[in-house]
Amino acid sequence: MHDPACHVPRFSDLLDAAARLRGLAHVTPVLRSRSLDALAGCELYFKAENLQRAGAFKFRGAANAVFSLTPEQAARGVVTQSSGNHGAAVALACRLRGIPCTVVVPHSAPRIKREAIARNGARIVDCEVGQSARDEATRAVLDDTGGELVHPFNDARVIAGQGTATLELLGQVERRARARAGDGDEPRPVLDLVLAPLSGGGLMSGTALAAHGIDPRIRALAAEPEGACDGHDSLKSGTRITGRSANTISDGLRAELGPLTFAILREHCEDVLLASDAETVAAMRLLWERLKLVVEPSGAVPLAALLRQRERFAGLRVGIILSGGNVDLDALPGLLALAP
Repeated sequence: MHDPACHVPRFSDLLDAAARLRGLAHVTPVLRSRSLDALAGCELYFKAENLQRAGAFKFRGAANAVFSLTPEQAARGVVTQSSGNHGAAVALACRLRGIPCTVVVPHSAPRIKREAIARNGARIVDCEVGQSARDEATRAVLDDTGGELVHPFNDARVIAGQGTATLELLGQVERRARARAGDGDEPRPVLDLVLAPLSGGGLMSGTALAAHGIDPRIRALAAEPEGACDGHDSLKSGTRITGRSANTISDGLRAELGPLTFAILREHCEDVLLASDAETVAAMRLLWERLKLVVEPSGAVPLAALLRQRERFAGLRVGIILSGGNVDLDALPGLLALAP
């Protein structure tokens, strides 16, 4: 459906994206918590992408794609599909560049995310929830407008932009480590591993490419809800699984892997960890209580998955991408009731 997505981004593409995003995307903080380290049995470095523009890491990939368009492409406008965060990010990037934007949005998208898309001036086209319905509606809009597709994850420009979060994370941690290091310290990787949520795979692909581009010794792991584990099952089986219905509160993690992201993750992602919705809500509460951060369910899945398998991470230094903070406050009482 979209040509620019057909190649695996090179590490140089991530560096180009970082340069393009300078002054556009926020440099989000890396946060620590001694009490969470003690609970997890390892050192945790939280990259707070919930504080990114539009409230999620998605702005990185969206802005990299939108601002890399030629003037001729930009004049035709941009089309995308999204359950919320990507749509809001693309809408914001298009508003900043002054070009039209249309977002295909499933009926199930949270109100807060739908409102963010509209607030940034995009036209919303409603569709049914399933991936095939999203794709069909997106094709119809592309045929009607002749716009440029910026896919939420299966797009090299988007993947390169998402990878800049990990480039920043590793640079920030390295600067801290350099400030503390002694002259005789043994060289080690900046972090032992990075952990990010998995949905369509754009963030995780960028995360893994960035980590391995900086230091091939850094392990890249993904986290996914039990009720939307098509990525886990796809990578275990070696065959991309499509067409499943997702059953999870993590509305940002209901997409399926694309051909491009599946290929990247087969090479660069060591494993996919799972977490239940109840564990995810418990992790949200911990992040609110210990870091004073509002993190949506999708962003809390990595911490939930890590806490489920504490022994696996004992003594390691782990970077975690907190992917977004767009919580539907009206749904909050029901969410908190799921916690054990």
